[in-house]
Amino acid sequence: MKIMPGNIKGEITAPPSKSMMQRAVAIAALANGTTEITNPSFCDDSLASIEIARALGAEVDVHQDMVKISSGVNEVKSVLNCNESGLCMRMFSPIAALFDKQLTITGTGSLLSRPVGMIEEPLKRLGVDVKTNNGVPPVKVTGPMHGGQITVDGGVSSQFLSGLLIALPLCKEDSEVDILDLKSKDYVSMTESMILLFGANIWIDDEMKKASVSGNQQYIGKKYRVEGDWSGAAFMLVAGAIAGEVNINQLESSIQPDQMIKSALVDAGAELEFNNNEVFVSRGELRAFEFDATNSPDLFPPLVALACNCKGKTIIHGVSRLAHKESNRAQVLVNEFTRMGAEIRIDGDRMEIMGKPLKGGTVDSNGDHRIAMACAIAALRSELGVEIRHPECVSKSYPKFFQDLKRISNEEGLRDLGLSGEQK
Repeated sequence: MKIMPGNIKGEITAPPSKSMMQRAVAIAALANGTTEITNPSFCDDSLASIEIARALGAEVDVHQDMVKISSGVNEVKSVLNCNESGLCMRMFSPIAALFDKQLTITGTGSLLSRPVGMIEEPLKRLGVDVKTNNGVPPVKVTGPMHGGQITVDGGVSSQFLSGLLIALPLCKEDSEVDILDLKSKDYVSMTESMILLFGANIWIDDEMKKASVSGNQQYIGKKYRVEGDWSGAAFMLVAGAIAGEVNINQLESSIQPDQMIKSALVDAGAELEFNNNEVFVSRGELRAFEFDATNSPDLFPPLVALACNCKGKTIIHGVSRLAHKESNRAQVLVNEFTRMGAEIRIDGDRMEIMGKPLKGGTVDSNGDHRIAMACAIAALRSELGVEIRHPECVSKSYPKFFQDLKRISNEEGLRDLGLSGEQK
């Protein structure tokens, strides 16, 4: 797929949040009664969570604008396939440990090389027989898990902690969790809000170093609407900031960590306006900025595309959080943006980008959805356009990304964009 330089102007609807969707599906698969999820996400990762809910015995009815989930209807299957979803792998491992049979949590592609060793010791202390493949998937767990006192390391990922907090209210015993070096605290807050929404109670201290969970609780099925996804919308907001203007609706105020893209855009000199659940952004005199992405590492790719269009040297902190994504995302960002003519380097835990016009060229997504989207946005201000290999990987989080990119182009801009080929 090749994207030519061009301006954008238009309005789109934010994609549904896959992070909130997956959490809702996980809890609905455990809840008494029926859950109705509206504005559902049907990206690859969300579809993986739906199939896992089915494997855990839930009856799942999928409609165009709603997903209905009723737990405990069917027999629990022995294999849970997470496809390439890291959140599914780490979140569903402790949930699977609630069942009194051996379950294997596996996946495909790059997921089979992503670290899960941090889950072994805590689960063993909770009475679970757990095995990994030398610290990577597949994971085999045999429950039932009981409560207890454990320590969880959140330095690599908060996703296991999220799954554990979802599972612990259903254990027979109470639990106390000591949390070490937690990153991405806002993602744990998202999990906490979903747990409370479905009727269970947990307590986490303000610094997120300790959690207390009473056992013998129940989740109750309910109606839930998935909010817009700031992670996906960040790319389109950057597109507006560097190449024209865009209005994104159904993007409400949120605890999603990637809503911090707003402050980065303001610091860079973009024009932002907020009206109820709409965000409007337009190009301004863009200047270099400094941003700490330690707690919002998914913002690195769109921020790099933004920084290339800002005058001066931009610094983004938190590079260490990118090592275990769909790719070694930090190095891939350096490699692929350098191919387009960017001046970008890594210095310890920070990335430095010198603003300069991009020439363009051919890049490879490396199977990473956020790399593909970042390169597509950067192409809008390139000299020659950008050919993206393997663009179909955007379906992991934002299946309609390229259709939306077309939609925010006026008639002239649509021709300029030169989108050749359809997203698979």
